Amino acid sequence: MNSAFDRVLVTGATGQLGRALLAQLGPHRCIAASREVLPLHFPEALPHRLDYFRPRAIFNAGAYTAVDQAEQESESITVRAVNEESPAKLARWCAVNRVPLIHFSTDYVFDGSGDQPKGEIDPTGPLNRYGLSKLAGENEILSSGCRALIFRTSWVYDHRGKNFLKTMLRLGVEKDTLRVVDDQIGAPTFAPQLADAAIRGLENALIIEEKTGSFPSGVYHLCHRGATSWHGFAEAIFSRAKDRGVPLKVQHLEKITTEQYPTPARRPKNSRLDCSKAERTLGVRLPEWQVGLEECLDLWFAAHSTQQGDPLK
Repeated sequence: MNSAFDRVLVTGATGQLGRALLAQLGPHRCIAASREVLPLHFPEALPHRLDYFRPRAIFNAGAYTAVDQAEQESESITVRAVNEESPAKLARWCAVNRVPLIHFSTDYVFDGSGDQPKGEIDPTGPLNRYGLSKLAGENEILSSGCRALIFRTSWVYDHRGKNFLKTMLRLGVEKDTLRVVDDQIGAPTFAPQLADAAIRGLENALIIEEKTGSFPSGVYHLCHRGATSWHGFAEAIFSRAKDRGVPLKVQHLEKITTEQYPTPARRPKNSRLDCSKAERTLGVRLPEWQVGLEECLDLWFAAHSTQQGDPLK
């Protein structure tokens, strides 16, 4: 293991990706930076905190991800602070101190046009404030000159926390019929497998730097292979949950359009990402999205089969 992994700071440590990173890296090597430890909503405090912790690598998994809430004017300052200004502060500190920064971004930087996977150099065009703030954060990092890997990903979920999979499992035991959007297409990405690939990406980037004298900084797409709709993802969740004996009530899964499910924030219809650059340059790729779902449900079922009370909490 490279010495950069001896003291790793992970922001967003209580989120699903942050927890997955901590588990993969090992707690004895990590600084778990929760909101209280490293306040991303207060960017001016970050350089002093980083000077105190002196990490040798930073994984920035912290973000403002309440996409619809971000559309409220009252939230705009916080959205910019967390998703734009804090990544800028982290990147500038990393540039001065020669520390690699691994930052996670989103498919929401695109406008969702077309039906082909988006590459890293394809034109961006966020449809909502969340996407705009994440794109601005990317640009701040790139302009800082720090050694950075920016991983755009999509539809992240885990067997813990609040996410689409957990919502479907809860609703599936409560309702006979569910209506799920079928015209937004992307790749569901299981947080622990994303975390593992990102860590390996940094390991390989450091090897490249050692061999060539140049760190392969830039934007990379990293999500599971294949694609489905939210409706298709829900179908797969219920099918595999039934195989594990989960007592589901749902009998009908109705396909609806984006227009039939209006939300404050517009969503891209095409969230497919071309991940070939990450495989070609960093030697990392994720398996088909169904593989991630199987592992996630195995973990979820194992965790809840030994608990008392409501297994879907």
